[in-house]
Amino acid sequence: MSILSAEAVTTAELAPAPFEPLLDTVEIAVLAAGAGPVWTLSELPGGLRMLQVESPGAAVEIRLSVPLDDAVGYWHPKAGWSRTLVADWAGRSRVSLIDGLAVGCLYDYTGATLLTFAAADPVPEVSLRFGVSEENDTHVVHLELPASDTPHRFLFVPRSPSVASALSALRGWYETEMPAPMPVPEAARLPLYCTWYAFNQQIDAAEVERQAELAADMGFGTLILDDGWQRFGSGRGYAGVGDWIPDTDKFPDFAAHVARVRGGLRYMIWVAPLLLGPQADCYEEWAPFAPVAATVPGAYVLDPRHPEVRTHVVGTCLRLVRDHGLDGLKVDFLNEVMVYAGDERGDVGQALKLLLTELRGALLAERSDLLLELRQPYVGPGMAAFGNMLRSFDCPADSTANRVRTIDTSLLAVGGAVHSDPLLWDTSAPVEAAARQLIGALHSVPQVSVRLDALTSEQAEAVRFWLAQWRRLRPQLLDGTVDPGRPDELYTLVRAESDGVHVLSAHDDRAIPVLPATQRETVLVNATTKNRLVVDVEDSGAQVEVDVRGPDGRIIERTRMSLVPGLHSIPVPRMGLALLTKTT
Repeated sequence: MSILSAEAVTTAELAPAPFEPLLDTVEIAVLAAGAGPVWTLSELPGGLRMLQVESPGAAVEIRLSVPLDDAVGYWHPKAGWSRTLVADWAGRSRVSLIDGLAVGCLYDYTGATLLTFAAADPVPEVSLRFGVSEENDTHVVHLELPASDTPHRFLFVPRSPSVASALSALRGWYETEMPAPMPVPEAARLPLYCTWYAFNQQIDAAEVERQAELAADMGFGTLILDDGWQRFGSGRGYAGVGDWIPDTDKFPDFAAHVARVRGGLRYMIWVAPLLLGPQADCYEEWAPFAPVAATVPGAYVLDPRHPEVRTHVVGTCLRLVRDHGLDGLKVDFLNEVMVYAGDERGDVGQALKLLLTELRGALLAERSDLLLELRQPYVGPGMAAFGNMLRSFDCPADSTANRVRTIDTSLLAVGGAVHSDPLLWDTSAPVEAAARQLIGALHSVPQVSVRLDALTSEQAEAVRFWLAQWRRLRPQLLDGTVDPGRPDELYTLVRAESDGVHVLSAHDDRAIPVLPATQRETVLVNATTKNRLVVDVEDSGAQVEVDVRGPDGRIIERTRMSLVPGLHSIPVPRMGLALLTKTT
């Protein structure tokens, strides 16, 4: 059996294996040590296919191969900015419950899919090798799976018109077959204010309460107090974490402070319960359970495969919620446990699943409407039972990254509400800078992290306006049918629709297809560099009332238009929007 880390530079240099037809133009070969593995493919309700591979007690390699056709990109949860085709000597990934998912989608120039697969069980660690086979003019995916006494199961989606539609089919299966997701209270679906970029660790009770008062007035529903509230919470390292006790110099009476803020907002705090720093009082006690250094500076990682660690982490989190009257926790750096992956002392994903199951039970028993934030890369379907706020990975001031990462997350999000990374902008910049950040997070729950008392009046109005629009359009943006286009194009035209309302967010200059005769309202968001949008009427057309707003919500123009089939230019200021309401 070949190993993915073997010396062969390309997949064509690996030991040959007999391929058989699987689905559409996809072919499969399955290899295992010892007796030959047995695989079957069955059809599921809704058109999905289930591949089952049986090879008791032996590691397995699954090879998939598909002709290149007109392929242009390959999407997977850890793609980052590498979303075009790569050579098979470059494509590598290792995934587990808390670091991505064994899933991939190959698509062509039209956006239609050529191959879509996903692991039915997201917990075990899987190694993948993928890319274009230069020797064979194919795109290949090789998966190396650990030995298992139960069948390995993978889902396949027949060819679909878009990546979004193919992944929606997978999401539907996970929603039905996976453990019930963690309940999502209303507060998880409201705009959130975070202290991190605004203050980093230079925070205190008075400053947080000042921002909370402004945030509640602007339309936020929840506050996260980020890193810096705890003892030794200074500097960018984590040598002092582990005790998780409030810094009394900053917060003399933490519970009373939380109670004051909760008069207007829900209150959460940041915690990284698996990190242990040598400055912590508890370090000597827990150091034997944290032998490996974290990838973040200064700390070590508690190994969740020890039951003592799981009990300690659950007790710590429960104490924080109970003692301080918190509404929830922002749980960070769970993916650091991957430093123990592959050490042959037990599956890290399985251990973390045990820990999170215990944590969920304890916290929900304390309060049934608890908020729990998870962060990329541990926001896949397997984590749906353990968190209800799924946040984009850190991307300060990068509206493009926020747009791409939140949409990537939402493509397979099960249960929880997808949140942006907290938005950051220059408070001395023109109002368009603030509006651009807010638009970048439009198709997720927006988090914001600027000093609200430092905003210009125009920026403050922009925050109020866009949060109000987001609340009004939440049924479309969070719960509607969303098509963001091709992943390699970075989702520059995102379409969301439900209940006769169509929201289109344009981030580059192109003709935007609209259906004014079909939709009772069309919302055009202009995130381009132009002060106009070009629409292409693709149905019979309609008379519409046009309400044009600037980036701060000021009315620019109100008029009527006859949108007949074809192209029309509508004057919309950059970082503004136009509401088209059908009148006939």
